[in-house]
Amino acid sequence: MSVLTRDEAQTRAELLDVHRYTIELDLTSGDDTFGSRTAIRFSARADGDTFVEVKPAELRSVTLDGQPLDPEALDGNRLPLKNLTAGEHELRVHAHMRYSRTGEGMHRFTDPTDGETYVYTQLFLDDVQRVFAAFDQPDLKAVFELSVKAPEGWTVLANGITEHTGNGLWQAAPTPLISTYLVAVAAGPWHSVRTEHRGLPFGIHCRRSLAPYLDTDADELFEITRQCYDRYHEKFAEPYPFDSYDQAFVPEFNAGAMENPGLVTFRDEFVYRSAVTDTERQTRAMVIAHEMAHMWFGDLVTLKWWDDIWLNESFAEYMGYQTLTEATRFTDTWTDFGVARKSWGYDADQRPSTHPVAPEAVDDTASALLNFDGISYAKGASALRQLVAWLGEKDFLAGINTHFARHKFANATLADFIDNLASATERDVHAWADAWLRTTGVDTLTPRVAPGEHGTCALTVDRAGSRPHRIAAGLYDRDLGDDGGHLVLRERLHLDLPQTAPHPIGKRPALLLLNDGDLTYAKVRFDPESFETVRKDLSGLPEPLTRAVVWNALRDAVRDGELAPAAYLETARAHLPLETDLAIVQGVLAFASTHIADRYVTPEERPAALATLSELCRDLIRRTEDGDNPGLRLIAVRHRIDVAAHPDTIAAWLADGTVPGGPELDPELRWRVLARLAVLGATDETAIAAELDRDPSATGQEGAARCRAALPDPDAKARAWEAMFASDELSNYLFTATAAGFWQPEQADLVREYVPRYYTDAVAVAERRGPAIAGAVGRDAFPAHAVDTDNLRLGEECLRDADPVPALRRKLIDQLDDLSRALRVQGTRTDQEPQNT
Repeated sequence: MSVLTRDEAQTRAELLDVHRYTIELDLTSGDDTFGSRTAIRFSARADGDTFVEVKPAELRSVTLDGQPLDPEALDGNRLPLKNLTAGEHELRVHAHMRYSRTGEGMHRFTDPTDGETYVYTQLFLDDVQRVFAAFDQPDLKAVFELSVKAPEGWTVLANGITEHTGNGLWQAAPTPLISTYLVAVAAGPWHSVRTEHRGLPFGIHCRRSLAPYLDTDADELFEITRQCYDRYHEKFAEPYPFDSYDQAFVPEFNAGAMENPGLVTFRDEFVYRSAVTDTERQTRAMVIAHEMAHMWFGDLVTLKWWDDIWLNESFAEYMGYQTLTEATRFTDTWTDFGVARKSWGYDADQRPSTHPVAPEAVDDTASALLNFDGISYAKGASALRQLVAWLGEKDFLAGINTHFARHKFANATLADFIDNLASATERDVHAWADAWLRTTGVDTLTPRVAPGEHGTCALTVDRAGSRPHRIAAGLYDRDLGDDGGHLVLRERLHLDLPQTAPHPIGKRPALLLLNDGDLTYAKVRFDPESFETVRKDLSGLPEPLTRAVVWNALRDAVRDGELAPAAYLETARAHLPLETDLAIVQGVLAFASTHIADRYVTPEERPAALATLSELCRDLIRRTEDGDNPGLRLIAVRHRIDVAAHPDTIAAWLADGTVPGGPELDPELRWRVLARLAVLGATDETAIAAELDRDPSATGQEGAARCRAALPDPDAKARAWEAMFASDELSNYLFTATAAGFWQPEQADLVREYVPRYYTDAVAVAERRGPAIAGAVGRDAFPAHAVDTDNLRLGEECLRDADPVPALRRKLIDQLDDLSRALRVQGTRTDQEPQNT
């Protein structure tokens, strides 16, 4: 299959105007394929040749202006359209298309709970051609008019309001001008809850087996949706541009959500079957806010080509967090962003695969797909937060509203956006964009405190990097009250970097914290006295966001080899039991377990690391015995299970169906315990099968796949490997679940023979099954536990000699860089505090 290049897209856009698609889909023709009929009305500005994209199981017929074209002319995914004359044309394409099990195109899923079947589209980035023929590029916007024939008892959802006209036929209202990748259909026996807000129909939908769980949260989901909708209408002059707002929670979804106009699709793990923390509810709310922001950023005004994807994702990310903070009960979302999202951006920006937020050029769609990463989301959102701090929100919103007014229902570029921002301010936005959006890497800010006269000090900030920053520097003194251990904010200095002169700060503070408030995107270091305060009094800092900045600095110091992993664990052991913010507890425990215990300590040191984490979790469980903080207790229980080195305690929990003092083990916790018991060799296939009988849901199927792959048995490993790499039967979710169970640090000797096999088999399955599985192969199935030079060498040889597809190549580059970093960190043993570098 050919990928579309930027040059080809520009040439086609110069030749064509696309007016309307009329699409007929028949979902009643069997389990493997569906019928697709497309009529495309377009005009050519001049005589010339072009092509239309389609990926059929069978191309039945094609006509251009009533004259038949040869279906055999289809070359891969391109059907040539030769000798076009200037003027109006109509292309008709009849095809049978394949359903997908990988979350691409038209995904088909049968619910193991009740046997009901659902289908839905995911057409991003260039998968529309798996569903109907299209001129598949974002700047050829058109009106889409869709009809669907569905089995009796199904409901069909689409971008516009749908109407059942009888005999299983559904008609969707024509869309405004939108891009091909934003067309959406979701069909099946949905459970739906509907309401109306400001005259606009709102709906939420899920598969029937999840109906009780959706109903439980329906009021919360609608409240968040209304609050965000109203807040965006206060911010944006352009009203919501579509005729309805449906949110469908769909199975086996590859992303968190997709911003289809009028029909946002979400992964249905957001319909909670088991207990969750309030931070997890906040994350779901943020995704709702993020996707709604896309109705303006991306759907109303769309990028012209994929090099400007940040105009979609960075803005939706920033607006999602900011609007949630302003309009909902989740008023502390930037702490979660700092802990859970910025680290994603920092990590991505320090790998060889880094790229600017706004790259100069993205040559083709395969390259574009690789840029949906921590840079386009987290770094871009951080850059926008810094821009608002520098520009002021009033001018920022004025520029945005100018952008919407000039480009609504059309396409825009970075240059357009910067010009529109510049029209609202006297500041040099073009220079800001060059410094922030066209560069790569993370700046590092280090404080230098110099003594002055009469016990005073002056602050100089060393900047390793080139970007301008507007930051706050927090000066904290020790509280000399009765209980001690608390830090009190003396002052926040507002600094513009680079500095022109040292800044007087008076008496030496106990802690000097750069980027207090987390308004910029940079790594920060501590001077020696401040680091000593952090080690002793971190939990005494008064604000969660301040503590998040400190924890991120410690995390970065470990990754950079400036702080021993054991020192991080000691700090966590001392201060996390006193932490009140759930996002911080979750973030610190996740880094400590998945990075430090699993990768950054040697196999000989791993038992001690697990013991420290287990003791820490026990402390948190004891602290929550009174039931006042069930979210904190749930986090502690989850991680206590994950780091268990011996099976007795968690096996007793499973047998009793509860943790002493609570919580009771719901399906998520039961599968989590069973997975850990499988790793430890303390369960078997009989127990897994019994648990699956107890929970035969899709989530249960994934839990069983993970447990079976985790069993320390050669035959179990061989079956799991066969399922992942030799067979194409696993869906995207079952592949990921199997991969999650396969590699375990405790089983390094057992799976050693599979490490070299990975590189051969991964290349083959990625080529065979496409980008979604290629990404999962590189992300989830990589032998990350094998922190050794042999694994590194094998990976480098694969990149050099085996020519993996782009999606797998990018993941391998990242994984091998992380592997190299882990090897370096394992050599860090003596430095117990960060160095000022």
